[in-house]
Amino acid sequence: MHKIVMCACCEFGQEIAEYLLQQNIHITRIVSLTSDMAQKNKVSGYTSYENFAAKHNIPIYYPKSYALKNEVDYSFFQENAFDLLILGGWQRLIPEKILKTLGIGGIGVHGSSEFLPKGRGRSPINWSLIEGKQRFIMHTFLMKAGADNGDIINFKFFDINKWDTCQTLYYKYSIVVKKMLVADIPKLLQGQYKLTPQIGEATYYPKRTPEDGLIDWSRTVFEIYNFIRALTKPYPGAFSYYNDNKVFLWKAQPFDTQISYYGAQIGEVVEVFPSGEFVINCNSGLLLVTSADITPEVGYLFKSAPIQNEA
Repeated sequence: MHKIVMCACCEFGQEIAEYLLQQNIHITRIVSLTSDMAQKNKVSGYTSYENFAAKHNIPIYYPKSYALKNEVDYSFFQENAFDLLILGGWQRLIPEKILKTLGIGGIGVHGSSEFLPKGRGRSPINWSLIEGKQRFIMHTFLMKAGADNGDIINFKFFDINKWDTCQTLYYKYSIVVKKMLVADIPKLLQGQYKLTPQIGEATYYPKRTPEDGLIDWSRTVFEIYNFIRALTKPYPGAFSYYNDNKVFLWKAQPFDTQISYYGAQIGEVVEVFPSGEFVINCNSGLLLVTSADITPEVGYLFKSAPIQNEA
């Protein structure tokens, strides 16, 4: 029987693993993190695999290093001689030394609004929404040392529509990745696959941090809408300031480009409805906020920095 190891520490990975097991693709071992390791490494979306592994009788290995660069971790992979490695929200590159212990290799998964090698790197779903893209391409590839640079096994498209948020795109991401892995893994195990090299100049999305969620009110109403929906839950969120208070805006939509409020400033709340939803005056239109940390009063002015920091 072929030996498959899964490196996973996020809820998304459990969805993948559960689906693979239902499709009779057996997982031999799980490599995961303890809650202390996840907290230390600031893992976004961490979930424990202890109950899942017990339910399916799959042994868990907790590595010495999240980056798998400890010699003890290398020995674990070397001694087990796995055929195939799959990932489930493992937010670190797999060292080349470990990839070389695999009989077939590791399946990498990466999405971008363009075909790889365009759009390698961090947070591609967030960046694609921020940039107003209308499609997303999931790729599976055979991992090499480095970021998202392996030869392509398979690819699938899905839409980015005007109603999507980062959360709904992750739903689509999950659906498509599960279908791709179920199609790809048997072919890899049977040696019946063809690889396509990535061609062209690579581009990379930079890493995002929670502080990158600061809203720039000089942007258009459509750009601000894209920004908010790109960073909403489960991410830390898009935020602004009122005086020295950080305020998160979780859901919003472009409201109108024809109605105007004479004398209103950019970032000013011009309407508050009985529901608690409110309208902000923006460049090129009005923004309706339907979920936020507060319900402000008319005249409330959102800023891109605390008042105390203004010149």
